[in-house]
Amino acid sequence: MGPGLYSEIGKRARDLLYKDFHTDQKFTITTYTSEGVAITASGTKKNDFMFGEIQSQLRNKNITVDVKASSDSNLFTIVTVDELATPGLKTIFSFVVPDQRSGKVEVQYLHDYAGINASIGLTANPIVNFSGVLGTKALSAGADVSFDTATGNFTKYNAGLSITNADLVAALTLNNKGDSLSASYYHSVNPLWNTAVGAELTHSFSTNENTLTFGTQHALDPLTTVKARFNNYGKASALIQHEWRPKSLFTVSAEVDTTAIEKSSKVGLSLVLKP
Repeated sequence: MGPGLYSEIGKRARDLLYKDFHTDQKFTITTYTSEGVAITASGTKKNDFMFGEIQSQLRNKNITVDVKASSDSNLFTIVTVDELATPGLKTIFSFVVPDQRSGKVEVQYLHDYAGINASIGLTANPIVNFSGVLGTKALSAGADVSFDTATGNFTKYNAGLSITNADLVAALTLNNKGDSLSASYYHSVNPLWNTAVGAELTHSFSTNENTLTFGTQHALDPLTTVKARFNNYGKASALIQHEWRPKSLFTVSAEVDTTAIEKSSKVGLSLVLKP
């Protein structure tokens, strides 16, 4: 019932407006070994490029180990320890091979009235990240900052405010070192049919430009959902997602620039298979 982490501020509206909208072709399949190891293979085709990943996940009590190999010859390893020493505390250690500067230790702590996420790179002059949220599930405020010890400069500082009630979530965030201000809302119209509407307005102080995006979603039946969005630059997107078996999803999405319909149409496909 706490405020959660900083990344959750405005998340309901972002998921409605941006999640699962894509113009690529993506395939993901997950299988499980007899020892309980989850193996996930995925491939994404974007334009004429193909990108692939193979990930394995092993859970043992409160420890989770994720190892992911990508087609660009990188090996990602993440070790997560839940409930370390105290309830609500999570420790994450990650690194990428062959990048020797990629090692990082991250700590997350969730409390009834606070959510903290801190990380530090395992280098001589690391980048330090810290985000914190104070409040309750109904009202919370937080900040997200990054400091580069090599240069002595802040590379990121953001702030956010979130208000949540039974069917409405509103958020206000200051991003890009104070250069952009975003306001978003998510409203659940009919929970029975998963019908919701949302919008996001972003103002850039440096360019004095405004971007307004609004969207909606609705469940045609318990297994099929449709979503649509539109922004003030004329970009329109829509998708239909069908759960043809538990946790297995087929998604078709499309995007078009209404100011140049004849040459801007894009279609994306996604298939997720889980046993």
